[in-house]
Amino acid sequence: MVMMPKRVKYRKSQRGRRKGISKGSTTIAFGEYGLQAVGNAWITNRQIEAARVAITRKLRRGGKLWIRIFPDKPVTKKPLETRMGKGKGNVEVWVAVVKRGRIMFELEGVPEDMAKEAFKVASDKLPVECKFVKREAL
Repeated sequence: MVMMPKRVKYRKSQRGRRKGISKGSTTIAFGEYGLQAVGNAWITNRQIEAARVAITRKLRRGGKLWIRIFPDKPVTKKPLETRMGKGKGNVEVWVAVVKRGRIMFELEGVPEDMAKEAFKVASDKLPVECKFVKREAL
């Protein structure tokens, strides 16, 4: 299952900046436990899928998982050994821009130690440093 938008307003986008902190999604909204980004990164659709598979395998189909990031930014690449010029390259991959403080995954319905282990395995699949967070008691 490849994550990518059904349609976009513009086929190609500029790279933008990755610095700063997340504008939203910094608190746990759905589950009991979350995986929060400590740094900034582009996370590709394949990396998100790899993390999802790792979590579901670790939990053995238990609990409920929410993925709170979506790859909606197209990243282009020119073919190898191509001369400069002749326009922007073709879209190669879709990425989610993740900034510091963003909750990327949430879990519910599993013990805390199991959730910690699952998120540890998932964070190894991601290009950004992550930390385990719990929902604050309201």
